[in-house]
Amino acid sequence: MITLIDKLNNKIKTDSYFLDESGEVIKDKLKTSALNMDKHLLDLLLSDEDLKNAFFTQKENVYIFDKVKFSWIINNSNFLPDSYTSYKNKIGLVDSKGDFLKNKDDVVLAFPYKDSVLLGGQTKDDEKRNECMLNEILCKEDIDCLLSPKSFKLHYMFDGNIHENYVCKEEDNYIIKGNNLIALYSLLPRYEGKVKLIFIDPPYNTSNDTFGYNDTFNHSTWLTFMKNRLEVAKRLLSPDGSIYISMDYNEVHYLKVLMDEIFGRDCFQREIIWRMGFLSGYKTMVNNYIRNHDTILFYSRNPEGMCFNKLYIENKDFKPILKDQKELRKYLSKLNLSDNDIDNILDYVNHQSRGEHYALEDTWNCNKWDDLDSIAIESSTSRVGETVMLDGTNFKGQKPEKLIKRIIESSSNEGDLVLDFFLGSGTTAAAAHKLKRHYIGIEQMDYVESAVCERLKNVVLGTDKDGISVSANWNGGGSFVFCELLQENEKIIQEIINSNDKNIIEIYNKIVNSPSALNYKLDVEVLKSMKNIELFNALNLEDKKHALISFLDKNILYINYSDIDDGDKNVNEKDKTFTKSFYGD
Repeated sequence: MITLIDKLNNKIKTDSYFLDESGEVIKDKLKTSALNMDKHLLDLLLSDEDLKNAFFTQKENVYIFDKVKFSWIINNSNFLPDSYTSYKNKIGLVDSKGDFLKNKDDVVLAFPYKDSVLLGGQTKDDEKRNECMLNEILCKEDIDCLLSPKSFKLHYMFDGNIHENYVCKEEDNYIIKGNNLIALYSLLPRYEGKVKLIFIDPPYNTSNDTFGYNDTFNHSTWLTFMKNRLEVAKRLLSPDGSIYISMDYNEVHYLKVLMDEIFGRDCFQREIIWRMGFLSGYKTMVNNYIRNHDTILFYSRNPEGMCFNKLYIENKDFKPILKDQKELRKYLSKLNLSDNDIDNILDYVNHQSRGEHYALEDTWNCNKWDDLDSIAIESSTSRVGETVMLDGTNFKGQKPEKLIKRIIESSSNEGDLVLDFFLGSGTTAAAAHKLKRHYIGIEQMDYVESAVCERLKNVVLGTDKDGISVSANWNGGGSFVFCELLQENEKIIQEIINSNDKNIIEIYNKIVNSPSALNYKLDVEVLKSMKNIELFNALNLEDKKHALISFLDKNILYINYSDIDDGDKNVNEKDKTFTKSFYGD
């Protein structure tokens, strides 16, 4: 397996023009040559067919050098060899012919360019998924296989009781554990064009994201990560459907351009500004304007004909102009006002003197009618009932059900299907359930069962009295199904990520003695050789993990639905029955 980086690196090293006395590449000289379009560099690149195809565009009989792409690779990749890339070169991880890119349909997996695919797999907050940054080469047919519908492991259906054997019905609600990109493609056979509303709150690409996804992405990688998912999300939306994406200032302006490209500028509906609430303390000490908002981008599937219900803030829900506070009552009582008099004054100021309702604007929690503080703000003085706890602390970034209710009621009706493929704490699913919508939530983190499913059990049982339960008149009912993408090589990846210096060689032996798990381009005998084992042992722990993940066939991270009856996959009858019913077979 050879990458574009390897190919370029090896080619440059054949030319003394770019090397110092010790034979190392002079990176600055290479950068300068690219910027100046030095003939020496251009001739070198043009002499190799793969590099020519990678860095030049042909217009009639003229080759145009893409110095931006070339410079990006030099500046943003492991161009100069480290211990891992040196290891790859020494053991020759290429196919028997040394083939590279075979045709123009070949694309790069986990490469931060626009036409690449990034898995972004992760199951724990502090986990780093090096495999999503590997720059591995897969041809287009391989990626089609990678993204083909997968089999599912049924955990249970919950309707007040747990049912471990279940056959799917059209009206089911689903919580799916697994990589959201692969899960989204698995939804296509059944749900393409049927989702009325998508709400997502993806990682913001900041240094302190609660959900790191290899925290942090560089900018271009984050955009690729989002593009991969938004393209399939668009296919899932119904003709009158809509998508809302919550984002902060780090990437929202770039995301807007990306959304314009995928959905079309004429499908942009609104940029909603959500003021999170009153701030105090250290957050106000910054020597700058105090940041106090998130942005929600709202797009429709088509320019016209979208489902939209115009909402109003009703008088009874108006933000109080005069809050009923102990100090206020104490002061008014000194004016010889009784408690009844004070109640009447508060009611007149806050309700009787104001209109019947106020139309919802595209700035939320920003005027004297709208009351929509964030969970973090509301729980700063006392814990808010709907707050989800994770490892003894509040779930960072959790959105209030009231916010999601506003979006769901605006852009869907009872019985419609709502999708959230960055489910997080499960707020979208909880709000959709209480509002009598069907829903699908996708989350790959391990807390999906302990936090999200337990939250939804309380919703079904009617013991959840927080959030929008009162305003939605929710007393329980309904059901949901908890299932998981059926893992194959993904199990091994998790073992690798959690490995240490003591057990990683055991995983190495397990992998090299499992030919079906390996990338078909690898020479198994080379991997088993004592020389290679010595080279492997010389790597540091992170490079060992990097190498082991690169050995694996990414097409079989999860078990394809088409292989469900393959005896070698060992899929049990319960999961077979459930998966087949999910796809309507």
